[in-house]
Amino acid sequence: MTLALADIRAAAERLHGQVLDTPCVPSRTLSAIAGCEVFLKFENLQFTASFKERGALNKIAQLSDIERARGVLAVSAGNHAQGVAYHAQRLGIPATIVMPRFAPAVKVERTRGFGATVVLEGDTFDDARAHGLRLAQERALTLVHPYDDLQVAAGQGTLGLEMLAQQPTLDTLVVAIGGGGLIGGVATAAKALKPGIQVIGVQTERFPAVWNAVHGQQRESAQATIADGIGVKVPGAATVPLIKQHVDDVLLVGEDDIEQAILMLLEIEKTVVEGAGAVGLAALMKHRARFAGRKVGLILCGGNIEPLVLGEIIQRGMVKSGRLARLRMDVRDVPGALADVATLLGKLGANIDEVQHQRAFSSLSVERAEIEVVVHTRGVAHIEEILAAMRAQGYRAERIG
Repeated sequence: MTLALADIRAAAERLHGQVLDTPCVPSRTLSAIAGCEVFLKFENLQFTASFKERGALNKIAQLSDIERARGVLAVSAGNHAQGVAYHAQRLGIPATIVMPRFAPAVKVERTRGFGATVVLEGDTFDDARAHGLRLAQERALTLVHPYDDLQVAAGQGTLGLEMLAQQPTLDTLVVAIGGGGLIGGVATAAKALKPGIQVIGVQTERFPAVWNAVHGQQRESAQATIADGIGVKVPGAATVPLIKQHVDDVLLVGEDDIEQAILMLLEIEKTVVEGAGAVGLAALMKHRARFAGRKVGLILCGGNIEPLVLGEIIQRGMVKSGRLARLRMDVRDVPGALADVATLLGKLGANIDEVQHQRAFSSLSVERAEIEVVVHTRGVAHIEEILAAMRAQGYRAERIG
């Protein structure tokens, strides 16, 4: 059994009016930066903020009356869980979601909020999956796999139909790869409609399973990645043949590349994506020569990112761009010295975020004190201006970190 364009078109009919036909629009700013025409498919606008709804609904919509009455089961700690739970609730089908015990509380509660029964089992995802498979067999529940199922891949493939209908001139699609359901479905649809189109997969360097298969390498997987939605060690048995048949190449991106892409999408497009949703842009920025002059479609496949993680990415991005800097200087340990430093920084246009005034834990002589400040600046050039001005005033100042 394989996947065909007819299967994906049938899935599109089932999904019509049930999931968003999300916009696919050009980005002038990203195009200018990347050196190619960039078109963004905003799947993070789906109700559960992920493309996973498509495959889940296509699978659930084809259940028999008996299967619907028994219910469905999924093993997931993320977007797939919410997609299955939401559409099962909407269709009146009982849903059981098995998650490992470490699953974030916010995702557990969100999934329960869609009416699903959440079972927390095992310390690892593999433990949870093994328990879920046993549970499905014992209770005769239909397993809705996150990627290793052609009905699920057909649902994800509807993205390819939409993108080429919305932007017929696209000549390249860049798609994240985890288990392979998304790219397997999208590539099948795209190649059938437009055989000359290039389909490029992207994986994180920490989970390169499909890249290994395509390039004949044996890189090992890590334990975690910021792109946790595609942190898959073993891709689907049903999806790998689709990838080998339809995908032109697979690229790797690093954690820093993904962080930068998340920040770019937030600042430029004013849209929030999770790590997996940013790997397409990350690949575009890292491998610019590969896409120069082409018309590239990127799928922002998910927007479920923990607020604390997003906050940390924003702060780290500000440090890298020089808009947040840590400066150190030593001053005479006399009343008013700290106030003088603060006044000077204010005149130089630096906004103080943190101050640490150190006496005891310092190698300076007893009559001097060390001051560290974290300041908001306009960038690297501004930092150099601040340091030069402070040195001109007699301060021994340096940037640290």
